[in-house]
Amino acid sequence: MTSSDDIEDFPTNSCRQYSTKLTDDPKQSMSQSFFYGIGLSESDQKKPFVGISSCWIEGNPCNNHLDRLALWVKEGVQNNGMNGLRFNAISISDAISMGTDGMRYSLLSREIICDSVETVTECLHYDANVSIPNCDKNMPGVIMAQIRINRPSIVVYGGSMYVKEYKGKMHDIGQASELYGKMISGVITNEERIEITKHSSDCSGSCPGLYTANTMAIAIEAMGMSLPNSSSTPALHEDKQKECYKIGPAMKRLLVRNIKPLDIITRKSLENAITAVCAIGGSTNAVLHILAIAHTGNIQLEIKDFQPISDRVPYIGNLKPSGKYFMQDLHEVGGTCIFLKHLLDNGFLHGDCLTVTGKTLIENLAHVPSLESLRQDVIFSCKMPKKTTSNLKLLHGNLAPEGSVAKISGKEGHFFKGPAIVFDSEQEMLESFKHNKVQKGMVVVIRYEGPKNGMPEMLYPTGALVGANLSQHCALVTDGRFSGASHGFIIGHVSPEAFSGGPIALVQSGDVITIDVNTLLLHVDLSEEEMEARRANWVMPPLKCKHGSLRKFARVVQSASKGCITDYSCYEVTD
Repeated sequence: MTSSDDIEDFPTNSCRQYSTKLTDDPKQSMSQSFFYGIGLSESDQKKPFVGISSCWIEGNPCNNHLDRLALWVKEGVQNNGMNGLRFNAISISDAISMGTDGMRYSLLSREIICDSVETVTECLHYDANVSIPNCDKNMPGVIMAQIRINRPSIVVYGGSMYVKEYKGKMHDIGQASELYGKMISGVITNEERIEITKHSSDCSGSCPGLYTANTMAIAIEAMGMSLPNSSSTPALHEDKQKECYKIGPAMKRLLVRNIKPLDIITRKSLENAITAVCAIGGSTNAVLHILAIAHTGNIQLEIKDFQPISDRVPYIGNLKPSGKYFMQDLHEVGGTCIFLKHLLDNGFLHGDCLTVTGKTLIENLAHVPSLESLRQDVIFSCKMPKKTTSNLKLLHGNLAPEGSVAKISGKEGHFFKGPAIVFDSEQEMLESFKHNKVQKGMVVVIRYEGPKNGMPEMLYPTGALVGANLSQHCALVTDGRFSGASHGFIIGHVSPEAFSGGPIALVQSGDVITIDVNTLLLHVDLSEEEMEARRANWVMPPLKCKHGSLRKFARVVQSASKGCITDYSCYEVTD
């Protein structure tokens, strides 16, 4: 196996398949002049051009340190004979915008991130890409772009934030989402809410539990697109800087061997990603994003392919929100590699999949110690799991003909039946909640929050139920999404969505809904004749997204069952 240390020089222009069109063609004097203008000498212009795309923004602790990581990556790239050229993709903050109309831009941002990384790389003829994401939609967005450009690429995860103790308890942003419900129900005062809020996220890094960003970071490492333990190394740990410097030799190896994303991302490596998500207890958003990644690579993967993996993979993660620990604790016991090695040793992963190290997964993990050799309970053994099957459940029925997604740990139970209380928006539910209209035994239905309305996350409704001690006594069904921090008897991504006239649009308060996790059923107790009668009288309400990028997104976005993709290389366009 060739290592970068064995490569003294780039052998031919094969490592500059794209940049040479600008640097070597006499017709491109303007291009070459601009390269001189940014400080590249004539000899520099004979080196590979590596675009370094970070999702840096100053206004979000998840991303406000990524400019520093991008600089370290640039140094590592240039020290290995390449030009490192930094640029930014956008990022938004789900945590900041949660519960507001701004949250409707969250899923859309995945597409903008993907488009922007693709646009800069293609336009400026970069030979390779290093992307540095660190928030929920950053993660799939950059992977989708790397697949589109299909040039040697690596993902550097920005890392999670540290959690600190306050008054004897560990508080993080996930628990902050529950403070409103606790305050409304009188468990805490507003003054206590403010004090806990101040101590819930006080340093750089992504949300520290197994929420969507960390879920997708683990999935990306499992599919082979980041260096070992990238997903578990905290943002402010010295190992993150070391990882950034390792990108230089790793990228050199990829360029020389011409290893591209679609050599790494295959049906088998996506199955590894799904397996890792299922085993660790990851966010339901992973279903959307892995479907979108598969679609972008023209890899045949459908929503129905998740359940068989979920059924055979044990749940062994002990991480928030369903468990006890944070990502910093996983790092301390050996990181994601320990977890993946255990899955591999027990026959749950395809070990022959290629990775960005230039080695296979089994080669990357060859020298990682076994889980059994460690004294820890961050990851349980497959032989003594928390649960013999995964939390991830894909439910179907007359309420969700195209499917829906749930994360059921088991503590909520496996069956719920009750009368619906129906709301046409998240805000409507929260307003009703203030007046104690949500009672034990009810199935809360929140609709018209699907892809065509931006598909915001329902963290505030689920947080309110948890904070008011109703999560054990109510279920929640929505065509919207859930944050990875959400927990309870909750079912999202109901498809088709209400704005498309899906059955969820026809439900009325008082209708009895059955949720059976054992039979994967989501059913409303209505005859087909009654459903058809209601459908005949249904009128689609005006879209809430009336202009700009959200309106464009609403016009082209596909169903959640297809990953909410906005291009159509696999799917037929329908009006």
